[in-house]
Amino acid sequence: MTSPFKFAHAAHVDWTQAVQACMNQLGSIPSDATLGFLYVSDAFAGDLDAILAFFKRATGVPHWTGSVGVGVCATGVEYLEEPALAVMLGEFDPADFSMLPVLHSPEDIEAQPANAYFAVAHGDPANGRMQELIDSLSAHVSSGFVVGGLSSSRGETAQISDEVVSGGLSGVLFSERVKLATRLTQGISPLGPRHRITTANKNVIGSLDHRPALDVMKEEIGEVLARDLRRAAGYIFVGLPVRGSDTGDYLVRNILGVDPQNKLVAVGEYVEPGDELLFCRRDQQTAEADMLRMLSAIGAQLDAPIRGGVYYSCLGRGQHMFGAPNRELGLIRDALGDFPLVGFFANGEISHNRLYGYTGVLTLFG
Repeated sequence: MTSPFKFAHAAHVDWTQAVQACMNQLGSIPSDATLGFLYVSDAFAGDLDAILAFFKRATGVPHWTGSVGVGVCATGVEYLEEPALAVMLGEFDPADFSMLPVLHSPEDIEAQPANAYFAVAHGDPANGRMQELIDSLSAHVSSGFVVGGLSSSRGETAQISDEVVSGGLSGVLFSERVKLATRLTQGISPLGPRHRITTANKNVIGSLDHRPALDVMKEEIGEVLARDLRRAAGYIFVGLPVRGSDTGDYLVRNILGVDPQNKLVAVGEYVEPGDELLFCRRDQQTAEADMLRMLSAIGAQLDAPIRGGVYYSCLGRGQHMFGAPNRELGLIRDALGDFPLVGFFANGEISHNRLYGYTGVLTLFG
């Protein structure tokens, strides 16, 4: 019978106090612990080298991965915008995983092991080729699946791949012998049907279905919001359907601005004529309903007891989307039980071969 992974989490303005609290929670360190997951809030970004060195010495665990975030999370709890950290000690056969050193360009993946099945990765949001890096890593692993998130911070960012790194994409490659399950949840619901983009220049949409883009948007968001488009900011988004998705996934992007005179709509993604687009809304009810759908699906997918998990949520979710502290992580615990879970609030979430926004990505190890 396999045992759950050891994990711990703590909040304190002094990182030395936080790590000591975590060590007290961890207790005796399993001899089979081979991979540590470490997530720290951005208040500790400048101390990450020292924090990582401490955990390496104190646990004897040789390999580590993780990231900095504006918030970190653990089983049933969210630490948003406060100094905190979360740590989990995974027990994996050393033959079943290898560290992924930081990739700065897609060509860097060619030097990595050819037998990898699945990847957990953390990225630097300052790298402008991140989607290309995700594409190349997805093509490299036989399942096609990469999960993870981009570091988020009010200051400096960093990732962990046995040491503190930055500038690219890094993490861990797992073999197909590692039992796992992963799913994505999106807290957005479409306001209306899909539209065909008929004219566009980079991220500025001129027309949808051969009609002025702003006219179509106003019709769908309703008269009240259409009269004051500033009220729609943070509530109305666009969704770009993911080609080939069998679960109806779409990339959610911000509406950056409108031009009332020329009836243009600018969005946070380059688009082309022929692409499809939906207008969407974000609210608590939609987010909870989709979270429960995802949790039901992933619970049925994993045919072994949960030993541990990692969760990557958008920095715009958590209390901001679910209306109460710890509500998002509480839903996971209520649905799947009190298992070890760590993660962080990201500046973009990775699932399969895409970089998403406003999503939660849950991965469970059996």
